[in-house]
Amino acid sequence: MIDILKGRRPAFLASVTSAAEASLVLAGGADVIDCKDPSAGALGALPEAVVREIVAGVAGGLPVSATVGDLPAQPSVLVDAAERMAATGVEIVKVGFFGDEDARPAISALGKAKLGRARLVAVLMADQAPDFDLIPHLAANNFAGVMLDTANKAAGRLPTVLPANELSKFVLLARKSGLMSGLAGSLRLEDIAPLASLGSDVLGFRGALCETGRSSKLDPARVTAVRLEINRVQTIETAREKSVA
Repeated sequence: MIDILKGRRPAFLASVTSAAEASLVLAGGADVIDCKDPSAGALGALPEAVVREIVAGVAGGLPVSATVGDLPAQPSVLVDAAERMAATGVEIVKVGFFGDEDARPAISALGKAKLGRARLVAVLMADQAPDFDLIPHLAANNFAGVMLDTANKAAGRLPTVLPANELSKFVLLARKSGLMSGLAGSLRLEDIAPLASLGSDVLGFRGALCETGRSSKLDPARVTAVRLEINRVQTIETAREKSVA
């Protein structure tokens, strides 16, 4: 578990494309600011200069994560991308693993990468037969967390791509391996309560925060709506835990 996310389950991860958007979601109650270019793919990377601007603007107020792009599972390619993104000052570097490529060599190489204080989070693609057997291997190679997302946004929302029992299995395997777990992929407001009930540490959003789709402008009202729904779910979960205790 990443220490900066403890006590915020489920944490609200909001993907942004600029320092201005980061300021907007910071004001709207996000828990994690995620640097991503939605026009460049599922995990499109922002220019490193833009990520540095976002990190400087947030000024330590929240943890900042950044994706490295939709890259092949080649050790040298991913290590170089991860090290360059870590040098921007983000706390979390997100690396995606796509399709049926053998990710183990790249995972092992990333575990030895020079990332400074940044921590690694893997992203598996729910619509590409994700290999949950990778989860213990991630834990053994210095990854701090693992998320599920969707590569093809036209494939539908995460809960329609994988059934609840598979999502629950993913969360439990991550927890058993000592990893932070995250769920993302075209999530909507109505997905928050059922996904939070699975025990995921993070829920990630982009499209639900935008005016007309994931590449459009962020809508402050939509950001606030996600924050309020997560607050509601957190309150219910806290009450349930107290009643059990």
